[in-house]
Amino acid sequence: MASNQSSSSPNNNRNSVNSLGGDATAPAELSAVVDELLNSLSNKFAGVSSEIFAKMDEMSRRLDNLEATLQSNNEGRDGKSSPTKQ
Repeated sequence: MASNQSSSSPNNNRNSVNSLGGDATAPAELSAVVDELLNSLSNKFAGVSSEIFAKMDEMSRRLDNLEATLQSNNEGRDGKSSPTKQ
């Protein structure tokens, strides 16, 4: 076990030096990861927004149908429209 710890220790130290800025490509990699994350979030937001608008359109259509049905039911009574309460 002691030999495994000592052999992995230099690798861990080398990786920590690279992750602390010893590697010149680290800022570019970080920038690429952040750009990818922002693009992913933007795509998810766009998807959720379109779903919300689709549901709102469906709700509007259903309300229009309900209103038309209620108006036709009111007109069907005694052949004339009944006054609506406001």
